Amino acid sequence: MMLKFLYLFLCIPGLLAAQLKVDLTVHIPSKTADTLFIAGNFNDWNPGNKAYSLSKKDSLTYAIQLNLPKGNFEFKITRGNWDKAESKNDGKPIANRTLNLNVDTSMNINVANWTNNFKPIKEVYHYGANIHVVDSAFIMPQLNKQRQISIYLPKNYKTSKKKYPVIYMHDGQNLFHSNPPRGNEWAVDSVMDSLIKNGAKEMIIVAIDHGGKDRLKEYNPYDSEFGKGEGIAYVSFLVETLKPFIDSKYRTLKDVKNTSIVGSSMGGLISMYAIAKYPKVFGSAGVFSPAFWVAPKIYDDIVLSLPGMTDSKVYFVAGDKESTEMVPDMKKAYNILNTSGKKKNVVFVEKEDGKHSGWFWHREFVPFYKFIAL
Repeated sequence: MMLKFLYLFLCIPGLLAAQLKVDLTVHIPSKTADTLFIAGNFNDWNPGNKAYSLSKKDSLTYAIQLNLPKGNFEFKITRGNWDKAESKNDGKPIANRTLNLNVDTSMNINVANWTNNFKPIKEVYHYGANIHVVDSAFIMPQLNKQRQISIYLPKNYKTSKKKYPVIYMHDGQNLFHSNPPRGNEWAVDSVMDSLIKNGAKEMIIVAIDHGGKDRLKEYNPYDSEFGKGEGIAYVSFLVETLKPFIDSKYRTLKDVKNTSIVGSSMGGLISMYAIAKYPKVFGSAGVFSPAFWVAPKIYDDIVLSLPGMTDSKVYFVAGDKESTEMVPDMKKAYNILNTSGKKKNVVFVEKEDGKHSGWFWHREFVPFYKFIAL
Protein backbone atom coordinates (compact mmCIF):
# COMPACT_ATOMS: atom_id res chain seq x y z
CA MET A 1 0.00 0.00 0.00
CA MET A 2 2.82 2.38 0.87
CA LEU A 3 4.53 1.71 -2.46
CA LYS A 4 1.32 2.40 -4.36
CA PHE A 5 0.87 5.66 -2.47
CA LEU A 6 4.45 6.68 -3.16
CA TYR A 7 4.10 5.93 -6.89
CA LEU A 8 0.90 7.97 -7.07
CA PHE A 9 2.51 10.80 -5.12
CA LEU A 10 5.50 10.95 -7.43
CA CYS A 11 3.44 10.81 -10.59
CA ILE A 12 1.14 13.77 -9.91
CA PRO A 13 2.75 16.75 -11.67
CA GLY A 14 3.36 19.72 -9.42
CA LEU A 15 2.47 17.93 -6.19
CA LEU A 16 5.96 18.41 -4.85
CA ALA A 17 6.45 21.89 -6.31
CA ALA A 18 5.46 24.88 -4.16
CA GLN A 19 2.97 27.10 -5.91
CA LEU A 20 3.44 30.87 -6.01
CA LYS A 21 0.79 33.50 -6.62
CA VAL A 22 0.92 35.83 -9.60
CA ASP A 23 -1.56 38.71 -9.51
CA LEU A 24 -1.73 40.06 -13.05
CA THR A 25 -3.55 43.26 -13.99
CA VAL A 26 -4.02 44.03 -17.68
CA HIS A 27 -4.94 47.42 -19.13
CA ILE A 28 -6.37 47.48 -22.65
CA PRO A 29 -6.58 50.46 -25.06
CA SER A 30 -10.35 50.37 -25.74
CA LYS A 31 -13.50 48.57 -24.72
CA THR A 32 -14.13 45.06 -26.02
CA ALA A 33 -17.01 42.61 -25.84
CA ASP A 34 -14.57 39.68 -25.97
CA THR A 35 -13.24 37.74 -23.01
CA LEU A 36 -9.53 38.15 -22.34
CA PHE A 37 -7.23 35.17 -21.82
CA ILE A 38 -3.61 34.59 -20.91
CA ALA A 39 -1.71 32.03 -23.00
CA GLY A 40 1.79 30.87 -22.18
CA ASN A 41 4.17 28.00 -21.73
CA PHE A 42 2.29 27.05 -18.55
CA ASN A 43 -0.84 26.08 -20.57
CA ASP A 44 0.85 25.09 -23.85
CA TRP A 45 -0.04 28.43 -25.42
CA ASN A 46 -3.76 27.77 -25.58
CA PRO A 47 -5.22 31.18 -26.55
CA GLY A 48 -8.74 30.47 -25.35
CA ASN A 49 -8.50 28.19 -22.32
CA LYS A 50 -11.41 29.05 -20.03
CA ALA A 51 -9.34 28.17 -16.99
CA TYR A 52 -7.08 31.10 -17.89
CA SER A 53 -9.73 33.76 -18.62
CA LEU A 54 -9.35 37.19 -17.02
CA SER A 55 -11.95 38.85 -14.80
CA LYS A 56 -13.25 42.24 -15.85
CA LYS A 57 -12.63 45.00 -13.28
CA ASP A 58 -13.83 47.90 -15.41
CA SER A 59 -14.16 48.58 -19.15
CA LEU A 60 -10.40 48.88 -19.63
CA THR A 61 -8.99 46.78 -16.78
CA TYR A 62 -8.85 43.01 -16.36
CA ALA A 63 -7.15 40.73 -13.83
CA ILE A 64 -6.26 37.13 -13.10
CA GLN A 65 -4.51 35.32 -10.27
CA LEU A 66 -2.28 32.44 -11.34
CA ASN A 67 -0.76 29.71 -9.18
CA LEU A 68 2.52 28.64 -10.70
CA PRO A 69 5.67 26.90 -9.51
CA LYS A 70 9.00 28.71 -9.43
CA GLY A 71 10.46 29.03 -12.89
CA ASN A 72 10.72 31.02 -16.09
CA PHE A 73 7.51 31.67 -17.97
CA GLU A 74 6.50 33.34 -21.22
CA PHE A 75 3.03 34.55 -22.13
CA LYS A 76 0.78 36.84 -24.16
CA ILE A 77 -2.73 38.23 -23.77
CA THR A 78 -5.41 37.22 -26.30
CA ARG A 79 -9.11 37.70 -26.93
CA GLY A 80 -9.74 34.00 -27.45
CA ASN A 81 -7.58 33.09 -30.44
CA TRP A 82 -4.29 34.04 -32.08
CA ASP A 83 -6.04 36.24 -34.63
CA LYS A 84 -6.93 38.49 -31.70
CA ALA A 85 -3.64 38.53 -29.84
CA GLU A 86 -2.04 41.62 -28.32
CA SER A 87 0.26 43.53 -30.65
CA LYS A 88 2.39 46.62 -30.92
CA ASN A 89 0.75 49.97 -31.74
CA ASP A 90 1.29 49.32 -35.46
CA GLY A 91 -0.21 45.83 -35.33
CA LYS A 92 3.07 43.95 -35.53
CA PRO A 93 3.49 41.00 -33.12
CA ILE A 94 5.08 41.66 -29.75
CA ALA A 95 7.76 39.44 -28.28
CA ASN A 96 6.60 36.98 -25.66
CA ARG A 97 6.27 38.59 -22.24
CA THR A 98 8.53 36.99 -19.67
CA LEU A 99 8.26 36.23 -15.96
CA ASN A 100 11.06 34.91 -13.79
CA LEU A 101 9.06 33.66 -10.80
CA ASN A 102 10.78 33.17 -7.45
CA VAL A 103 8.32 34.79 -5.02
CA ASP A 104 4.66 35.85 -5.00
CA THR A 105 4.43 38.55 -7.65
CA SER A 106 2.13 41.35 -8.83
CA MET A 107 2.33 42.61 -12.41
CA ASN A 108 0.71 45.45 -14.34
CA ILE A 109 0.89 45.30 -18.12
CA ASN A 110 -0.49 47.48 -20.90
CA VAL A 111 -1.84 46.09 -24.16
CA ALA A 112 -0.97 48.54 -26.93
CA ASN A 113 -3.26 47.11 -29.62
CA TRP A 114 -4.74 43.94 -31.11
CA THR A 115 -3.68 42.15 -34.29
CA ASN A 116 -7.23 41.99 -35.66
CA ASN A 117 -7.42 45.80 -35.76
CA PHE A 118 -5.14 45.71 -38.77
CA LYS A 119 -5.58 44.24 -42.21
CA PRO A 120 -4.01 40.78 -42.06
CA ILE A 121 -1.02 40.26 -44.26
CA LYS A 122 -0.77 36.64 -45.25
CA GLU A 123 2.88 35.78 -45.23
CA VAL A 124 4.06 33.67 -48.13
CA TYR A 125 6.85 31.40 -47.06
CA HIS A 126 9.44 29.92 -49.38
CA TYR A 127 11.41 26.81 -48.52
CA GLY A 128 14.61 25.15 -49.65
CA ALA A 129 14.84 22.88 -52.68
CA ASN A 130 14.79 19.75 -50.51
CA ILE A 131 11.34 20.51 -49.04
CA HIS A 132 8.25 19.27 -50.88
CA VAL A 133 4.52 19.31 -50.10
CA VAL A 134 3.21 15.74 -50.22
CA ASP A 135 -0.40 16.90 -49.98
CA SER A 136 -1.90 20.16 -48.73
CA ALA A 137 -5.05 18.34 -47.63
CA PHE A 138 -4.04 14.77 -46.79
CA ILE A 139 -7.07 12.82 -45.58
CA MET A 140 -6.95 11.60 -41.97
CA PRO A 141 -9.76 8.99 -41.86
CA GLN A 142 -9.21 8.20 -38.17
CA LEU A 143 -9.98 11.83 -37.29
CA ASN A 144 -12.24 12.76 -40.20
CA LYS A 145 -9.94 15.70 -40.95
CA GLN A 146 -7.39 16.86 -43.50
CA ARG A 147 -3.86 18.08 -42.95
CA GLN A 148 -0.84 19.33 -44.89
CA ILE A 149 2.00 16.82 -45.05
CA SER A 150 5.47 17.96 -46.15
CA ILE A 151 8.66 16.01 -46.69
CA TYR A 152 12.39 16.64 -46.58
CA LEU A 153 14.33 14.54 -49.08
CA PRO A 154 18.14 14.42 -48.94
CA LYS A 155 19.85 16.27 -51.77
CA ASN A 156 20.99 13.04 -53.41
CA TYR A 157 17.56 11.38 -53.30
CA LYS A 158 16.78 12.05 -56.97
CA THR A 159 20.08 10.75 -58.28
CA SER A 160 20.40 7.68 -56.07
CA LYS A 161 18.51 4.41 -55.86
CA LYS A 162 19.10 3.84 -52.15
CA LYS A 163 16.43 3.60 -49.47
CA TYR A 164 16.36 5.91 -46.45
CA PRO A 165 15.34 5.86 -42.78
CA VAL A 166 12.36 8.09 -41.95
CA ILE A 167 11.72 10.52 -39.09
CA TYR A 168 8.09 11.51 -38.50
CA MET A 169 7.72 14.93 -36.85
CA HIS A 170 4.73 16.87 -35.50
CA ASP A 171 4.04 20.64 -35.67
CA GLY A 172 5.03 20.70 -39.33
CA GLN A 173 4.40 24.44 -39.63
CA ASN A 174 7.44 25.15 -37.45
CA LEU A 175 9.94 22.54 -38.64
CA PHE A 176 11.61 23.86 -41.78
CA HIS A 177 13.59 27.02 -42.39
CA SER A 178 11.61 29.55 -44.39
CA ASN A 179 12.15 32.83 -46.20
CA PRO A 180 11.14 35.09 -44.55
CA PRO A 181 12.25 33.26 -41.40
CA ARG A 182 9.85 32.54 -38.56
CA GLY A 183 10.82 33.18 -34.98
CA ASN A 184 10.09 29.73 -33.55
CA GLU A 185 11.21 27.36 -36.29
CA TRP A 186 13.35 24.27 -35.74
CA ALA A 187 14.98 24.61 -39.17
CA VAL A 188 15.63 20.86 -39.18
CA ASP A 189 16.27 20.91 -42.93
CA SER A 190 19.22 23.26 -42.39
CA VAL A 191 20.49 20.95 -39.65
CA MET A 192 20.11 17.92 -41.90
CA ASP A 193 21.86 19.57 -44.84
CA SER A 194 24.80 20.48 -42.62
CA LEU A 195 25.03 17.06 -40.97
CA ILE A 196 24.84 15.18 -44.27
CA LYS A 197 27.42 17.50 -45.84
CA ASN A 198 29.76 16.49 -43.02
CA GLY A 199 29.22 12.79 -43.56
CA ALA A 200 26.21 11.98 -41.38
CA LYS A 201 23.70 9.32 -42.34
CA GLU A 202 21.00 10.51 -44.77
CA MET A 203 17.38 10.38 -43.64
CA ILE A 204 13.94 11.51 -44.80
CA ILE A 205 11.79 13.75 -42.60
CA VAL A 206 7.99 13.69 -42.83
CA ALA A 207 6.34 16.76 -41.29
CA ILE A 208 2.71 16.65 -40.19
CA ASP A 209 1.09 20.05 -39.63
CA HIS A 210 -0.67 20.48 -36.30
CA GLY A 211 -4.43 21.01 -36.10
CA GLY A 212 -4.48 24.60 -34.86
CA LYS A 213 -7.21 24.90 -32.25
CA ASP A 214 -7.36 21.07 -32.04
CA ARG A 215 -3.64 20.69 -31.36
CA LEU A 216 -4.00 20.22 -27.60
CA LYS A 217 -6.53 17.43 -28.15
CA GLU A 218 -4.86 15.73 -31.12
CA TYR A 219 -1.53 15.44 -29.34
CA ASN A 220 -3.06 14.07 -26.13
CA PRO A 221 -4.24 10.43 -25.96
CA TYR A 222 -6.17 11.21 -22.76
CA ASP A 223 -9.03 13.51 -21.87
CA SER A 224 -7.89 16.71 -20.17
CA GLU A 225 -8.98 20.20 -19.22
CA PHE A 226 -8.49 21.07 -22.90
CA GLY A 227 -11.07 18.58 -24.14
CA LYS A 228 -11.50 14.96 -25.19
CA GLY A 229 -8.19 13.46 -26.19
CA GLU A 230 -7.76 12.54 -29.86
CA GLY A 231 -4.18 11.31 -29.60
CA ILE A 232 -5.06 7.63 -29.94
CA ALA A 233 -6.75 8.32 -33.27
CA TYR A 234 -3.91 10.63 -34.35
CA VAL A 235 -1.25 8.00 -33.72
CA SER A 236 -3.40 5.39 -35.44
CA PHE A 237 -3.44 7.72 -38.45
CA LEU A 238 0.36 7.85 -38.45
CA VAL A 239 0.70 4.08 -38.24
CA GLU A 240 -2.21 2.86 -40.36
CA THR A 241 -2.51 5.58 -43.02
CA LEU A 242 0.44 7.95 -43.30
CA LYS A 243 3.37 5.55 -42.90
CA PRO A 244 2.02 3.02 -45.45
CA PHE A 245 1.46 5.89 -47.90
CA ILE A 246 4.99 7.30 -47.43
CA ASP A 247 6.50 3.82 -47.73
CA SER A 248 4.61 3.25 -51.00
CA LYS A 249 5.51 6.60 -52.61
CA TYR A 250 9.11 7.07 -51.49
CA ARG A 251 12.17 4.86 -51.19
CA THR A 252 12.14 4.19 -47.46
CA LEU A 253 13.58 1.66 -45.09
CA LYS A 254 10.31 0.42 -43.60
CA ASP A 255 11.51 -1.57 -40.62
CA VAL A 256 11.26 -0.47 -36.98
CA LYS A 257 14.97 0.29 -36.61
CA ASN A 258 14.73 2.87 -39.36
CA THR A 259 11.53 4.60 -38.25
CA SER A 260 11.59 7.41 -35.70
CA ILE A 261 9.07 9.82 -34.22
CA VAL A 262 9.90 13.27 -32.81
CA GLY A 263 8.14 16.23 -31.25
CA SER A 264 8.31 18.96 -28.63
CA SER A 265 5.94 20.02 -25.86
CA MET A 266 2.60 18.35 -26.72
CA GLY A 267 4.48 16.81 -29.64
CA GLY A 268 6.91 15.31 -27.13
CA LEU A 269 3.99 13.81 -25.21
CA ILE A 270 2.43 12.20 -28.28
CA SER A 271 5.84 10.93 -29.45
CA MET A 272 6.34 9.17 -26.12
CA TYR A 273 2.87 7.66 -26.38
CA ALA A 274 3.45 6.57 -29.98
CA ILE A 275 6.61 4.60 -29.28
CA ALA A 276 5.07 3.08 -26.15
CA LYS A 277 1.93 2.06 -28.05
CA TYR A 278 3.70 0.94 -31.23
CA PRO A 279 7.24 -0.20 -30.31
CA LYS A 280 7.26 -2.51 -33.33
CA VAL A 281 6.61 0.45 -35.68
CA PHE A 282 8.73 3.23 -34.15
CA GLY A 283 12.21 2.13 -33.17
CA SER A 284 13.24 5.50 -31.70
CA ALA A 285 11.69 8.67 -30.35
CA GLY A 286 12.86 12.21 -29.70
CA VAL A 287 10.95 13.49 -26.68
CA PHE A 288 11.74 17.20 -26.49
CA SER A 289 10.37 19.27 -23.56
CA PRO A 290 7.35 16.96 -23.19
CA ALA A 291 4.07 18.29 -21.76
CA PHE A 292 3.65 15.34 -19.39
CA TRP A 293 1.99 17.65 -16.85
CA VAL A 294 -1.24 17.62 -18.85
CA ALA A 295 -1.29 13.82 -19.19
CA PRO A 296 -0.11 12.01 -16.03
CA LYS A 297 -1.57 8.75 -17.34
CA ILE A 298 1.38 8.54 -19.72
CA TYR A 299 3.46 7.02 -16.94
CA ASP A 300 1.02 4.11 -16.58
CA ASP A 301 1.16 3.43 -20.32
CA ILE A 302 4.96 3.46 -20.27
CA VAL A 303 4.94 0.90 -17.44
CA LEU A 304 2.51 -1.34 -19.36
CA SER A 305 4.65 -1.06 -22.51
CA LEU A 306 7.98 -1.96 -20.90
CA PRO A 307 8.07 -5.60 -22.11
CA GLY A 308 7.89 -4.45 -25.74
CA MET A 309 10.32 -1.54 -25.41
CA THR A 310 13.48 -3.42 -24.54
CA ASP A 311 15.24 -2.28 -27.71
CA SER A 312 13.49 1.08 -28.15
CA LYS A 313 15.75 4.13 -28.37
CA VAL A 314 14.34 7.13 -26.50
CA TYR A 315 16.04 10.51 -26.28
CA PHE A 316 14.70 12.84 -23.58
CA VAL A 317 15.79 16.48 -23.53
CA ALA A 318 14.55 19.59 -21.69
CA GLY A 319 15.92 22.77 -20.17
CA ASP A 320 16.16 24.32 -16.72
CA LYS A 321 14.58 27.54 -18.00
CA GLU A 322 11.31 25.84 -18.76
CA SER A 323 8.64 25.31 -16.09
CA THR A 324 9.87 23.91 -12.77
CA GLU A 325 7.90 20.71 -13.40
CA MET A 326 9.38 20.03 -16.84
CA VAL A 327 12.62 18.27 -15.93
CA PRO A 328 11.23 16.29 -12.95
CA ASP A 329 8.26 15.10 -15.02
CA MET A 330 10.56 14.00 -17.81
CA LYS A 331 12.87 12.28 -15.32
CA LYS A 332 9.94 10.15 -14.07
CA ALA A 333 9.44 8.72 -17.55
CA TYR A 334 13.16 8.20 -17.98
CA ASN A 335 13.42 6.37 -14.65
CA ILE A 336 10.63 4.00 -15.66
CA LEU A 337 12.40 3.13 -18.91
CA ASN A 338 15.92 3.10 -17.48
CA THR A 339 15.62 2.10 -13.82
CA SER A 340 19.27 1.20 -13.47
CA GLY A 341 20.50 4.16 -15.48
CA LYS A 342 22.74 1.80 -17.42
CA LYS A 343 20.72 1.39 -20.63
CA LYS A 344 22.51 3.21 -23.44
CA ASN A 345 19.41 3.22 -25.65
CA VAL A 346 17.51 5.53 -23.25
CA VAL A 347 19.10 8.95 -22.78
CA PHE A 348 18.25 11.85 -20.46
CA VAL A 349 19.60 15.31 -21.29
CA GLU A 350 19.08 18.39 -19.11
CA LYS A 351 20.41 21.72 -20.37
CA GLU A 352 20.93 24.65 -18.02
CA ASP A 353 20.11 27.26 -20.69
CA GLY A 354 17.25 25.34 -22.30
CA LYS A 355 13.97 27.18 -22.93
CA HIS A 356 10.60 26.05 -24.28
CA SER A 357 11.49 27.42 -27.68
CA GLY A 358 12.33 26.51 -31.26
CA TRP A 359 15.94 27.65 -31.05
CA PHE A 360 16.55 25.19 -28.20
CA TRP A 361 14.99 22.25 -30.06
CA HIS A 362 16.87 23.26 -33.22
CA ARG A 363 20.16 23.01 -31.34
CA GLU A 364 19.34 19.80 -29.52
CA PHE A 365 18.17 18.08 -32.70
CA VAL A 366 21.82 17.56 -33.62
CA PRO A 367 22.76 15.23 -30.71
CA PHE A 368 19.41 13.47 -31.04
CA TYR A 369 20.09 12.80 -34.72
CA LYS A 370 23.53 11.43 -33.97
CA PHE A 371 21.99 9.23 -31.26
CA ILE A 372 19.52 7.52 -33.62
CA ALA A 373 22.03 7.32 -36.47
CA LEU A 374 24.34 5.05 -34.47
